[in-house]
Amino acid sequence: MQFHTNPLWMLAAMLATWTPALPAAQREIPPAFGPYLNLKEADFTGTRSFTAKDKIVATYYFYWYDIYTKSHIIDHDGTDALTTHPPTLEDFSYQSIAWHKKQFLDMQEAGIDVALPVFWGAPSEQDPKAGLHWSYEGLKVMVQARDELVKAGKKPPLLGLFYDTSTLQFNQWGVHVDLTTDYGRRWFYATIRDFFSMVPPRHWAMIDGKPLVLLYAAAFAKAHDQSCVDYLMEQFPKDFGGRRPYFVRQNSWNVKADNTVAWGGALGLVNPGVASLGPGYDHSAVPGRTPLVVDRRGGKFYEEQWLKFLRRPSNIVTLETWNEFHEGTDICESREYGRQYINLTKKYVRLFKQGYVPPWPKGAYDKARSVSMLLAEKNTERGLQWVENDDGKTTPATAGGLPCRAAQITPKGGTYIYFVVDESFKKPGKFQGTVEVEYFDAAPGALGLEYDGSDPNAPFSGAYTRAKETVKLAGSQTWKTAQFQLTDARLLNSQNKGADFRLVVQASALMVRRVELRKP
Repeated sequence: MQFHTNPLWMLAAMLATWTPALPAAQREIPPAFGPYLNLKEADFTGTRSFTAKDKIVATYYFYWYDIYTKSHIIDHDGTDALTTHPPTLEDFSYQSIAWHKKQFLDMQEAGIDVALPVFWGAPSEQDPKAGLHWSYEGLKVMVQARDELVKAGKKPPLLGLFYDTSTLQFNQWGVHVDLTTDYGRRWFYATIRDFFSMVPPRHWAMIDGKPLVLLYAAAFAKAHDQSCVDYLMEQFPKDFGGRRPYFVRQNSWNVKADNTVAWGGALGLVNPGVASLGPGYDHSAVPGRTPLVVDRRGGKFYEEQWLKFLRRPSNIVTLETWNEFHEGTDICESREYGRQYINLTKKYVRLFKQGYVPPWPKGAYDKARSVSMLLAEKNTERGLQWVENDDGKTTPATAGGLPCRAAQITPKGGTYIYFVVDESFKKPGKFQGTVEVEYFDAAPGALGLEYDGSDPNAPFSGAYTRAKETVKLAGSQTWKTAQFQLTDARLLNSQNKGADFRLVVQASALMVRRVELRKP
């Protein structure tokens, strides 16, 4: 999934309207935008809450579209901004109560419990002249729509917050927010406060009485630490009746949280605690991006991700996304797919809530004791697959008279070689095994391995758990063999490009000929 939720054309338009940033002290953070503040316990009478043991299905709800101004529908050059399309453009707008009601009713039919409006609000965006007022205005209309549905006896999804943290860098004030400062902490809290100040508690999605908050990526903050979350937890109860949020960090945040989610489920299931999955990905209509397409394969890709999730489920799953038409991740009704993905979602949500566990996939390696691959100009895969990432590329080579592949050393950052394990080789529960690597010791340095494991202190909620072994490289110009132990591995494809483990190369040169994963 691309790092920016927001199309680059929109960021370009914002840049064109930015004013030079003033010192933070000259930019006062305004009071809460909405009226639902200073809440009392009586304000929560009649509200309902999930428990941490409930099975919950949520989806990301993009509500920035407006057919009347063509915002987020037509690019600045007049071309179509959408890769996939709603069934009709009539009244396709965050300003339309009818449009929101239709989306909520379709979510209800699909079995979705929680809609997560993608909130682009920030202290800098409250001025209606700023051009991003849809974040606030759309919430007002959304609340009206949900009120009308509830009065009509419907059960539309409750509303949680998906905080699009790209506003920490891209905003009308031109401020790159440092969350380790007092000003940054107040900015962070104010954004979350503004959302809930506009949504009455009767519409809140809560877990154990705590309103649901999910974060997008940490990289947009100039810096961050635990203090921004501590400030949120201290201030929120003062404004909202003693409640504190059920706080879900995106896995790039180095903070404590109630749970962890990862962005990118449209490319394939990821599950660091809160699972994410989607139907595929295609951002062909977004200018300025290198094409990335994950084929829907007529719905089979979506079904495979659901089955994979159901074999090892968590209690919360997010569907990525309900209606991000720019990136082709929509599961709502569309011109291209009709109601196919609504019907598929309904089917798999029902199975999830029934506790159905699909049989483990049969395949060529379900009874195998090992999987392996030989790396050369043409790789030979036997249950292991090499996948390429920006920090994990290789080139064909010959070393010591043998064909192999050489790690393409990354000038800045780490150098890795990524591998995916065939699903039929994996088993339920935690995996124990040994990875054996045949490598050419080309230059001094070190060779390590990181795997999708269970260490909560490892990067990205254990996705990059470090094997205890590190091999010293001497530059002996000979072929050698190294072994690395996988202890309590998950192998849920949580690494880049869906990899299960990667070699960590800390040398100016390294060649690899064979990699094998063995069960005990």
